[in-house]
Amino acid sequence: MSVPRWLPKRARRCVSLAGVALTGTALVAPQDMFANTMQRDNSHIIVIGKPTSEHDPLTYLADSESYAKNGLVTWEGNVRIWQGDHALRADKITYDRNTGVLAARGHVAIMEPDGSTTYAAYMEFSHGMHDGIGTSIYMQMQDNAKLAGNGMRRTNGLINDLSHAVYTACKICETNPDAPPFWQFQAYGATQDAQHKRIEFNHAWLKMLGLPVFYFPFFSMSDPSVKRQSGFLMAGISPHDRYLGTYFTLPYFWAIDDSQDLTVRGLVSTKTGPEITSEYRRRFNFGTLDITAGGAYDTNRESRYVNTFGNNVNSSGEYGLQGYVFGQGNFAINKHWQAGINVNLATSANYMRDYRVPGYGQESLNSNVYLEGYGVGAYARLDAQAYQGLNQGVIQNSELPWALPRFTYAYQGQPDALGGRFSMNTTDFDVYRTKGVSDQRGQLQMQWDRPFHNSLGQQWLVTARLDSNVYRATRLAQQPTYYAVGGTKITGQVLPTIAVKMNWPFLRSFARGRGTQVLEPIVQLIAAPNTGNSANSNMPNEDSLTYEFTDTTMFSLNRYAGTDRLDGGLRGNIGVHQSWTWNGHSIDMLVGESIQEHITKNRIPYSGLDHHLSDPVGRVRFTPNKYLDVTARGRYNPWTHQVDYGEGLFSAGIPALRFSAGYLYAPVTPYYYYATNYRESGVNSPYLVKTNEITGSVSTHWRQYHASGFFRRSLSRKQFVANGGDIGYSNDCFGLDIMYIKQYTRIGGEQRNTTVMFNFTFKTIGTFGING
Repeated sequence: MSVPRWLPKRARRCVSLAGVALTGTALVAPQDMFANTMQRDNSHIIVIGKPTSEHDPLTYLADSESYAKNGLVTWEGNVRIWQGDHALRADKITYDRNTGVLAARGHVAIMEPDGSTTYAAYMEFSHGMHDGIGTSIYMQMQDNAKLAGNGMRRTNGLINDLSHAVYTACKICETNPDAPPFWQFQAYGATQDAQHKRIEFNHAWLKMLGLPVFYFPFFSMSDPSVKRQSGFLMAGISPHDRYLGTYFTLPYFWAIDDSQDLTVRGLVSTKTGPEITSEYRRRFNFGTLDITAGGAYDTNRESRYVNTFGNNVNSSGEYGLQGYVFGQGNFAINKHWQAGINVNLATSANYMRDYRVPGYGQESLNSNVYLEGYGVGAYARLDAQAYQGLNQGVIQNSELPWALPRFTYAYQGQPDALGGRFSMNTTDFDVYRTKGVSDQRGQLQMQWDRPFHNSLGQQWLVTARLDSNVYRATRLAQQPTYYAVGGTKITGQVLPTIAVKMNWPFLRSFARGRGTQVLEPIVQLIAAPNTGNSANSNMPNEDSLTYEFTDTTMFSLNRYAGTDRLDGGLRGNIGVHQSWTWNGHSIDMLVGESIQEHITKNRIPYSGLDHHLSDPVGRVRFTPNKYLDVTARGRYNPWTHQVDYGEGLFSAGIPALRFSAGYLYAPVTPYYYYATNYRESGVNSPYLVKTNEITGSVSTHWRQYHASGFFRRSLSRKQFVANGGDIGYSNDCFGLDIMYIKQYTRIGGEQRNTTVMFNFTFKTIGTFGING
């Protein structure tokens, strides 16, 4: 294999053949060592012994050897020398027994213990290769990295100084070896520190496609064989930011040991105070720990603003000394139990916005600590939850709950003698609010399912279920219930339910046996006491603030998200499921309706269950081939002749070019319904704003290029929610990504401007980014 043409002219004579390296001085003939230090395999002699040093014995193989009276030993013809973990190969090697100088000529190849290989036209060593010089040097390292130089001086076996050095991790063009690599460092000199695994360049130019693009008076990097090493990482610079101005970042990585490290990053900006952040990571035999924290002196002062509800909010105090801490840990106690913690705290949302702290744009930060266990058919979790509101104009910290604690247990047994299966679930908690309802709940759900089928092909499922809750609550007149009561209330509910469900699938083939059609009527009968209006019983509501009646919940025994509200009464569900599959095409449909005897007042408007005969719901998925996939579902109100709920997903294209789109419609936003006292002041105006959104994206890739874009737009508010895109290029050693992101989320009455990011990735070196 010839040396690539991108080497300096004096190095192009180097030819790389299989070889290995030498690091010793003691010279012993093979026949004198057979008894105690050598063993023979089918190809060559191997020395077995301690790690390599200059005093280790040396073995060799050669086609011919000769001895001169002046003490010069010459080996010729595919000469191979081993010493410890090093090996050397050359066409001709001479050894001066008087001076201890070993000289190798012709196709010289040296293999180091780390797997890297050095090729040279000529190498001369003394002190057992601990010191030496060479010409036309070419080093093949890990990850296809290559380092070359006109000449090299080795000192003490640890330091290699190269003159007129070139470094790259790119492949050399096979059809045009004279062409420069995609990128390379070309330096006046380079130093490879084998002990500390560093490579340093002096007076280096970064060249792209042979053109100089950036000058480094000094540049230092880790050896490609190193995965973790202490040192400065790639610096970052951003020319413009709305809140930071022009800012510069410089991270430092400290590899404390094999199981822990620390990264510290400093940020200096022109528009506000400096920031310092750090991330500590540690891996234990029984778990992991990751803590990120930061602090800054934020000089940005915000004024009052008007929130979604028209309230005047003051955020001018969110400046000065600010900080955050994000941490997570997970630890295995034994094979059945583990414990963990997640902490997410910040002094203010404005600080997160100003310094680009991850998590900005969310409504709240969640922290928890937990203990969970797994068994055969069982799961248990004990945790505590806390929340910090970021959008203080809408979510006040005093109104956010603390779960101190929450206990969850789920169990599913084996089939019993009757062929049924018993399951049990419980979620118990103590919720505390400074302002709002504080309550404690004990809950137990027991269920028994018995499936069977008959000779007609009908598939039956008989279910017996018992739900029970007990509550103790205070301040029920505040959010989220706003009952007209005070003091402490103790309430509860017990709901037994019996359900029978029948699926009757009919199957036929068509398209000359290449297609299959399934027609499956589904009938379900559910009988339970009528729970009526739970508000009359002064029951708290922590997990059932929304009600979803769609094709996904139509056959559920309880269509609320939780168990604080339960579906009672006598009702039946009727649906028809159809599926066609032929020649790679498929259509899947489900339509259904619910018939109910009682109409309770628990549900919010637009639930689809305001009459004895519910709004019909349906779903269809159409996949004619691998290039198109369409899914749509919705709920239609025949009394108002309107669609009360709808969503759709669309995906089309080939692997090289793909389009996707989505649509969501809901007439109300239930979250705002409980934000203020709707019983006194009526429904909040934000609650009446429809959720009417459309999303779209496109992605493409061609050879080494890729591009994508997305958008999300609220049709009801006539404004974008977010949009962005990415365009990039990547090959075997380089990557470039240009990303655009625009979010219209307002926190603290402000929103960020457009963000543009440039990321340059150089293989074996790192990623360099510019944000603006």
